Amino acid sequence: MWKTKRNVKITYKPLSSQKLEDIVSYQPISSDKQKTVLGVDTVGKNTGEWDWRGKGWLMIASSHWEVLGWGELEGGAQWVVTYFAETLFTPAGVDIYSRAKRGCGDEVVKRIKDALRGIEDERMGKLTAELFEVARD
Repeated sequence: MWKTKRNVKITYKPLSSQKLEDIVSYQPISSDKQKTVLGVDTVGKNTGEWDWRGKGWLMIASSHWEVLGWGELEGGAQWVVTYFAETLFTPAGVDIYSRAKRGCGDEVVKRIKDALRGIEDERMGKLTAELFEVARD
């Protein structure tokens, strides 16, 4: 989904102890227009699991996602790794997010990929191999 997008930003706002508003903004690679996807995340059955439902015309879309790991970079910037299930519009995947404008850096990404490859799941290995850096200005 992100291969044709840039400057992706995800913001979570608490709605209750069980729900988050999920705001995804991005720009297409070939445009300066800002686009937004809105949804609501509801706490899943297990710790770190969430169920997303789109808002507006995306109300028909839903997805399950999980936090696989997180950490902190030197200087206090944080990162998180998530797995998300297939939706009507996107295949399943793994994302690495960072609060640092520069991203996580090659060494942290390498360590995350190594850890993901250590998960004994063929699908996770495939998803890890497909990871790529999203363009940002």
